[in-house]
Amino acid sequence: MGKTLTEIAQQLKGANKRVQLIYAFNGTGKTRLSREFKQLLGPKGEDGEGDEAADPPALSRSKILYYNAFTEDLFYWDNDLALDAQPRLRIQPNSFTNWLLSVLRDLGQDGNIVRYFQHYTSDKLTPHFSEDFSEVTFSLERGDDDSSGSLKISKGEESNFIWSIFYTLLDQVISTRNVPEPEDRETREFDQLEYVFIDDPVSSLDENHLIELAVNLAGLIKASPADLKFVITTHSPLFYNVLHNELDLKKAGKKEGCYLLVRLDDGTFELSVKYGDSNRSFSYHLHLRQTIEQAISTGQVERYHFTLLRNLYEKTASFLGYQEWSVLLPDDRQTYLNRIMQFTSHSTLSNETVAEPTPQEKQTVKLLLEHLMGNHGFWTQEEAQHG
Repeated sequence: MGKTLTEIAQQLKGANKRVQLIYAFNGTGKTRLSREFKQLLGPKGEDGEGDEAADPPALSRSKILYYNAFTEDLFYWDNDLALDAQPRLRIQPNSFTNWLLSVLRDLGQDGNIVRYFQHYTSDKLTPHFSEDFSEVTFSLERGDDDSSGSLKISKGEESNFIWSIFYTLLDQVISTRNVPEPEDRETREFDQLEYVFIDDPVSSLDENHLIELAVNLAGLIKASPADLKFVITTHSPLFYNVLHNELDLKKAGKKEGCYLLVRLDDGTFELSVKYGDSNRSFSYHLHLRQTIEQAISTGQVERYHFTLLRNLYEKTASFLGYQEWSVLLPDDRQTYLNRIMQFTSHSTLSNETVAEPTPQEKQTVKLLLEHLMGNHGFWTQEEAQHG
């Protein structure tokens, strides 16, 4: 029996860590977790959800700023269906967006939003805010007096634009909070903020831009004041790895800030501490390894474990840059062991094959796994915990 998302949120809050990084597959419950976490710090209605009449400054008095799928839902298209002339991205008014846009407008941040957005898309694709910041149109500027006129951008570009607004706000929050004396800050809107919860920022980016986004976000976090805490969730192993390394979460005292969130069969959840980046903690090759180790330890090795073992050798060889996985086999028995692996994992003689391998074959599985782990740089959690 696992925990509810409310209990998981309480666990994160109780950890009182500067940065907590969570990996979870899509559909696990990351977005719902962000809402549960928000509920611990700001009651419903304080950010305008379900309370359109809420006082706009309410969010500034709350303790959490968060980005998730619901943030993107506050932006929607008016496609000008009657004239098909000027599609525009409208911003749903509520206390959150009213506060957010008024702060960015008053601090003159529209130029920074455009700059961040163009950096991840195109320097010719230009957003234009209305005077009251309630809607945005987009055009392609060709460098002369010609313009494409208003156009509708793609879903990926839209996600980039919304993230650019949030990133600009976060940058402003951190630079403002870094002024030591509150009375010297250009705004007092962020004085009470304690947590920033970011759920899967921009999944539409290519790998190069995703790495850059992670590096930039890590830079903001490292530059933030010590009393501002961050919870970040993602389904991207690459994004997880870059943040893990940029934030030095592998260092002693920070290890327990990295997690894997799993939804169990009974609908409850488990938040497991993970040591190291995804390559060391929860990638598929580690699942293969753990499956084989369990079979060996319980004496339940079957013939299909040779297939899993070969797959593990192939993935390791690919990662190390070898063209053939067989070069990782023990030198003195390479030809013999290669034939065993080939035969047991690719045999088509189904009428002569039984699931139960011989004792010698079981011992071979153990030998080959130990050889791979002992001779090709496999990292273990035990070493991380006790090293």
